[in-house]
Amino acid sequence: MIESITTEERIHSSNGDGSQGLNVVKVSARSRTAAVAGAIAGVMRESGHVEVQAIGAGAVNQAVKAIVIAKGYLAEEDVHIACVPSFVDVDIDDQERTAIRFTIEPQR
Repeated sequence: MIESITTEERIHSSNGDGSQGLNVVKVSARSRTAAVAGAIAGVMRESGHVEVQAIGAGAVNQAVKAIVIAKGYLAEEDVHIACVPSFVDVDIDDQERTAIRFTIEPQR
């Protein structure tokens, strides 16, 4: 199970297969949408790109709500984002699971 994001937002530099280079915000069904939205907006401001990853319907629901909230935060700064969902296989406790990954970038 992916841990929920706390006020010390858990942002990882991994794309799920062990390689480095992407900012991945992992979301659980218990994640607070405002905290996740703040993490998304913060990473977007810092690096211009963020990935949001969720496993399960509840986690995907929280992730989508957080993306919408982050979109509002960033729009106030005239930063408009686009989101592309995809499937990604991840290993959790030596089990392969399928996660939904949302790639978020500035809208062009």
